[in-house]
Amino acid sequence: MADHESIQKLTAVLVGELTASSKAVCTAESCTGGWIAKAITDIPGSSVVFHYGIVSYSNGAKESVLGVQNQTLEDHGAVSEPVVEEMAEGALHLSGADIGVAVSGVAGPDGGSKEKPVGTVWFAWAVRDHGKVKTDTSCQHFDGDRDLVRELTVVYAIQGVLDRI
Repeated sequence: MADHESIQKLTAVLVGELTASSKAVCTAESCTGGWIAKAITDIPGSSVVFHYGIVSYSNGAKESVLGVQNQTLEDHGAVSEPVVEEMAEGALHLSGADIGVAVSGVAGPDGGSKEKPVGTVWFAWAVRDHGKVKTDTSCQHFDGDRDLVRELTVVYAIQGVLDRI
């Protein structure tokens, strides 16, 4: 279980690593509602390494702001691997950052299904490397109430960025 202090410590490490490597990050968030961006910008000095964050809670925002294809949303739903890939790549393209992280999930207490129960979260990290973008994904299933699912999502997303620096 994470807590706000552990998120702050992890994010301070992230900001330090990004600064040391002269890299910048951007976020595309759905279920976390901007919490990842908030965690990063809570750290002094983050303005050097954080380009911007997009909260794309609705499918319309995912399409119009991040360039997620309507067909992708229709075929797979918002909580899916192809959607978070397009979200991360869209944020990376818009921001010019080196690393983009995207999350979309079912935080609950409602909205779950047999295929995507409450606690299901898809993650994508798009990394710019020598002019090319490499994107990888992960699906996690977190147990807990809405706050805990969102909190664990923030920690996993930030750790994922750290792992890719």
